[in-house]
Amino acid sequence: MAVSLADNDDDDDFSETHDINVTPFIDVILVLLIIFMVAAPLSTVDLPIDLPTSSATPQKKPDKPTYLSIKRDLTLAIGEDSVHRAELIMTLDSMSDMSKDKYLFLRADRSVPYGELMGVMELLRSGGYTRVKLVALEGPPSAAGASAAGTAQP
Repeated sequence: MAVSLADNDDDDDFSETHDINVTPFIDVILVLLIIFMVAAPLSTVDLPIDLPTSSATPQKKPDKPTYLSIKRDLTLAIGEDSVHRAELIMTLDSMSDMSKDKYLFLRADRSVPYGELMGVMELLRSGGYTRVKLVALEGPPSAAGASAAGTAQP
């Protein structure tokens, strides 16, 4: 209940005002806003993939990219859902937002052998998915990569 403290000459008692006090409402909204701002980044769970770094300029990413991940234990995942190698093409074909002319983003853990990566790319090519982009972390090249590039001279 709110009270008006204005000077009223005709009434000496405090009279009630029938206005809604919005201060507690705003406080609750601000607390909820802070909770959602903190919780929103935590809700985007991602597979733990140790990606290598690349010094290439980053390109624009589509609104809803489709990620195919090769995990450390050589299992495959589309988004966050695990998929068997034999069912990879069938799963990609059954996805409503995936088509063969859309780019597929391939992520592989740093410990995945090159032959396994090429095997998955060959499997995608045989299924008709030829638009594949490799995903890496943005950053300067590692010291090992820089020294190997410096020693390889034609």
